[in-house]
Amino acid sequence: MLPQDPVILLSVVNTRLRDTGDSLEELCAREGADVRAVREKLERLGYSYRPQTNQFAP
Repeated sequence: MLPQDPVILLSVVNTRLRDTGDSLEELCAREGADVRAVREKLERLGYSYRPQTNQFAP
């Protein structure tokens, strides 16, 4: 399960994307999280998903 706090979520998601090499979709499927909800929560912090680097960045 992914954390609910947006700042902690950002850190956890980027770390797991880096460490596993999974795509955002694969990570969310494994964690039982909704991809759209994760994207929206992190976009409210000013971060967007960059598939070319497989991370959320400002």
